[in-house]
Amino acid sequence: MSSKNILKLMKDKQVEFVDLRFTDPRGKLQHVTMDATVVDDDLLNDGVFFDGSSIAGWKAINQSDMLLKPDLSRPIIDPFNSHTTLNIFCDILDAVKKDPYERDPRGTAKKAEAYLKKSGIGDKSYFGPEPEFFVFDDVRFKNDMNETSFSIDSSEGPYNTGKKYENGNMGHRPGVKGGYFPVPPVDSAQDMRGEYLKALRDMGVKVEKHHHEVAPSQHELGMYFGTLTDMADNLQLYKYAVQMVTHSFGKTATFMPKPVKGDNGSGMHCHQSIWKGNTPVFMGKEYSGLSKTALYYIGGILKHAKAINAFSNATTNSYKRLIPGFEAPVILAYSARNRSASCRIPIINNPKAARMEIRFPDAAGNPYLTFASMLMAGIDGIKNKIDPGKSFDKDLYTLSESEVKKLPTVCGSLREAMENLDKDRKFLTQGGVFTDDQIDAYIDLKFQEIYKFEHTPHPIEFEMYYSG
Repeated sequence: MSSKNILKLMKDKQVEFVDLRFTDPRGKLQHVTMDATVVDDDLLNDGVFFDGSSIAGWKAINQSDMLLKPDLSRPIIDPFNSHTTLNIFCDILDAVKKDPYERDPRGTAKKAEAYLKKSGIGDKSYFGPEPEFFVFDDVRFKNDMNETSFSIDSSEGPYNTGKKYENGNMGHRPGVKGGYFPVPPVDSAQDMRGEYLKALRDMGVKVEKHHHEVAPSQHELGMYFGTLTDMADNLQLYKYAVQMVTHSFGKTATFMPKPVKGDNGSGMHCHQSIWKGNTPVFMGKEYSGLSKTALYYIGGILKHAKAINAFSNATTNSYKRLIPGFEAPVILAYSARNRSASCRIPIINNPKAARMEIRFPDAAGNPYLTFASMLMAGIDGIKNKIDPGKSFDKDLYTLSESEVKKLPTVCGSLREAMENLDKDRKFLTQGGVFTDDQIDAYIDLKFQEIYKFEHTPHPIEFEMYYSG
């Protein structure tokens, strides 16, 4: 849309505020709200200055001026604000040079898409993420010098079977690993998930379904696949809708991968494919209907998986999910149908739907960097004809400990992921998609979290060691 179209839309919808939105390196959506009376052609086309030094991992205070450049292709009327507000995704520009800021995650996603076209491999990369999340009634945590604790509560939690409620305990709730797929009243969030989908539809996201997930209090919504940057935008809208709708129900939602001990964590399986014009590049006659190109793409992701983990599993908590036995695919292998493999080839009715599903990511990090890093790894695999090896068609969870030790796995900690990103970054910097400065700044930012985590005593340590 042009700025004139945006201004007409604002007039027709009686918009009072324009919310300019962007994503920080960690993946959190940020915003600044402009009064509609100051929004004109110049603002929409030239952007708005802001202080980049206040965003963790960006400019220093002496280089703080940056530009929010609205992307006019996708104006969204916010369904949650009491005053009519138009939300617009923005790219970040250097205030002096007026060119894309190299540490802007959304800019990186766009560069990855441009690099794919330039490579000649394809025109469009499609992503279909499946983010999972938990909903709780009450969450409390404390991290003082003398006290560390957290407490979560959900009416669906199996730990509440004996709890006394004012109006009685109805007793209908899923057990451990029992949430997939009983109907209400065991599934207590049917109406809330319907509201999630409605909010996403209202914001222009094409939705498919919703359902309860394996763990009590755990849920998933289905979105239709899309191109890389658009799908990362959709994921930000997904997280925004989930948290806002949940809040309106007097509850709280989290995309933290492993908030509950002893049950499934929340992942984000990512379906991926490449098209060139009207031709699906991944369609072929090799393994499970894939092309050689698709297998090389898989080879690239498996080779660079430990570096990808730095973006796709970007929290210390991510690695509490990535353990065998909880539908967490830690072994770097590919297979048709096999959900225990880190790369699954879905069964399809139409050969044009040929794709792979990468199963180790979660939604706690930055979607622009997660998707871009996987695409860059896949392109590297195609360019260098990286063989993914033999497929694994048996249940990988049934392998013996000695067998597992012989197989490559994802990282076991955020520290390991950052160390692998540091030494395996060449595939990301091809074509200037990621830059060394950006990667170094991201590693520094994440090591702040690693140090905080590693330097804090844990309650389980008191149980194991206090009387030793």
